[in-house]
Amino acid sequence: MLSPADSLAPEWLVEPDDANDLADGVWPASAIRDVDGALVLAGLSATALVQTYGTPLLVIDEDEVRTRARAFRSAFDRAAAEHGTTAQVYYAGKAFLCTTIARWVVDEGLRVDVCTGGELEVALAAGVAPAAIGFHGNNKSTAELQRAVDVGVGSIIVDSEIEIERLSAITARTGAVQRVFVRVISGVHAETHDFLATAHEDQKFGFPLPEAEKAVARIREIPGLDFAGLHCHIGSQIFGVAGFRESASRVLELHATLLEGGPVPQLNLGGGFGIAYTRVDDPTPIEELAAEIVAAVAQGCDARGIAIPALSFEPGRAIVGTAGVTLYEVGTTKDVTVESGAVRRYISVDGGMSDNARPALYGAQFSARLASRVGDGSPQLSRVVGKHCESGDIVVDHEYLPGDLVPGDLLAVPATGAYCVSLASNYNHVPRPPVIAVRDGKSRVIVRGETIDDLLARDAGIDGGRESDRSRPSTSEGAR
Repeated sequence: MLSPADSLAPEWLVEPDDANDLADGVWPASAIRDVDGALVLAGLSATALVQTYGTPLLVIDEDEVRTRARAFRSAFDRAAAEHGTTAQVYYAGKAFLCTTIARWVVDEGLRVDVCTGGELEVALAAGVAPAAIGFHGNNKSTAELQRAVDVGVGSIIVDSEIEIERLSAITARTGAVQRVFVRVISGVHAETHDFLATAHEDQKFGFPLPEAEKAVARIREIPGLDFAGLHCHIGSQIFGVAGFRESASRVLELHATLLEGGPVPQLNLGGGFGIAYTRVDDPTPIEELAAEIVAAVAQGCDARGIAIPALSFEPGRAIVGTAGVTLYEVGTTKDVTVESGAVRRYISVDGGMSDNARPALYGAQFSARLASRVGDGSPQLSRVVGKHCESGDIVVDHEYLPGDLVPGDLLAVPATGAYCVSLASNYNHVPRPPVIAVRDGKSRVIVRGETIDDLLARDAGIDGGRESDRSRPSTSEGAR
């Protein structure tokens, strides 16, 4: 017989036998509980980490990132070799980019994909070879494009006719030759949140397939541009290969047509591979993804009588997402009775939408577990919320947690390695938390946490409203 609280639970959420268990695939492989019941990551207990660094705290398991990066590289290398071609794997930096992460993925044989001038500078500061960088973005400024050309970025993925002309002017002025891809919209509607689907027609990225041929023709007219191939990205947090297979088929039609006018060396099919955020999520294994997607490209090429091109892919979330676990301290708990008489427990933590905007932005679902001990209470339907002045400030919408959870307990939210740091804000003037890397029982800070002093330092009114001369843009800077 269902309890009243069960009526508030979504169909996919099943009450666990043990509200302390760590679901396979949702947590880093190193995650266990110690003899005292505390969560342990890479040999370090959550309680010890919090004693050192405080909360909120994002913990990144270095071995998890490295292992998944190697797995993607190996899987696509093998799949490509089976069909007589090669594959490059770019880490999609938008998922989470800092110099340390960039160095890890490059160490494991990956390249790096960036989509703003800021991300480009982080990759360069990490020592990533410019030739191993791909530069995305739907509104790359002239200054950003100039910087990319000047440092020798390996490829720029052009997104509009205006961008092509900007690059034409830059290469004519500098004498450089820049390798470019053309981003196309395949029209495949990925089964994901609307904001995460990037291949439907009515959105800001890329050229519709009928217009892409004209864009390529223009690029081929420009001496300073070297057409490398087509790029298509259908979305993010996608399970299965059906969407990738259909998108590849459509893009290959254009690819075959373009071969009549010259070489089309490469095909970049983007990323968007999903991960498990809850125990019911069932992401496709990396090896299966690679084998089936590359096989689909090979079959499509064979059917059209064309050679299979070199391939590129851009996983981001699938490399870093599961490596991240956010630790919070519970501040208050509150039982709320709804009209039906059902009761949901609200658990407030010392972070929220400022360090994880995904639930508010996409309705994303996450999991949570008591991290400082094993709970003895029976599973209770709970909602984990943040400290911000928004009713939508939800960290975990639906979860069963031990009924004896109290203020001062530590709560862990897994799978926060992707799009949490990247989307973080200072809403309500809450400082962004530090990010630490853990490996073999050791920890280190890889992104420093902010302080209130850091926030106040940006407030020009602190010194009486007098802005220093050096903070004012010069006439030339303002003119840009």
